[in-house]
Amino acid sequence: MAERRTGVLMGLAAYAVWGLFPLYFPLLEPAGGVEIVAHRIVWSLLFIAVLLTVLRRWSHVRAAVRDRRTMLVLAVAAVLIAANWLTFVYGVNSGHVVETSLGYFVNPLVSVLLGVVVFHERLRRLQWVAVGIAALAVVVLTVDYGRPPWIALTLALTFGLYGLMKKLVRVEAAPGLFLETLVVVVPALVVLGVLQGNGQGTFGSAGTGHVLLLVSSGVATAIPLLLFAASTRRVPLSTIGLLQYLTPLMQLAIGVFVYDEPMPAARLAGFVVVWVALAVFTVDSLRAARTARRAVPEPVPAGL
Repeated sequence: MAERRTGVLMGLAAYAVWGLFPLYFPLLEPAGGVEIVAHRIVWSLLFIAVLLTVLRRWSHVRAAVRDRRTMLVLAVAAVLIAANWLTFVYGVNSGHVVETSLGYFVNPLVSVLLGVVVFHERLRRLQWVAVGIAALAVVVLTVDYGRPPWIALTLALTFGLYGLMKKLVRVEAAPGLFLETLVVVVPALVVLGVLQGNGQGTFGSAGTGHVLLLVSSGVATAIPLLLFAASTRRVPLSTIGLLQYLTPLMQLAIGVFVYDEPMPAARLAGFVVVWVALAVFTVDSLRAARTARRAVPEPVPAGL
């Protein structure tokens, strides 16, 4: 019980940190989105390298590097997560926090659809109902925005594909993040070099506090990921499935109540439809998890 409680607290902490990101990334301005993501890659790599040294996990990195398939999958994952980060920073820093929250509300349903397309998984009836309701929500929000919610859809798709890539390989969180950032660190350094060279870079020109904030992006990236990984080892996935909604709920609240982003009736209706889809999806997932637990036979005592 104590182990599960610790896992729940770790999961809550991870999702809460992610939920606060809309308050953090605007602090990195006047750096633009590309510069912020480049710094995030570089400082994440360095922070994780220190962490791997402290935890003595370099053997896990070497094992992954020797596997060509693993490295190929992680390279694709690196591109996907970099695109996700860039889209998120753009959304937050351009005044679309509410739309970014929508992306993470929809993400579980996108992940289910990817399972159908890639792994040929069969959905239960209520899962199809949830996906259909979510599709209706996208139509409602498209009418409200006057365009498809591209930021939300890009976030959901890139993060869903990223999760799919991670399922294809067995690599722990810290070694995995190290290798992913290693794959894209050279382009990130080139970007930073070009920006600094032509006078558009902000590193060192916006004060010491700004430098420290940019450097802290590595810690801000790694800590919630490690908390999440530790949580998944201690609590059932059905619990993680419920905890994950904390992040978009916090982001939505920040967008509406902190940044005063508009929430007209049509947009609110679209979000309500999304929440109905998620309610159907969650009820079905919990029922399926309960059925699976009942199907597992009781262990036979060793002495009998």
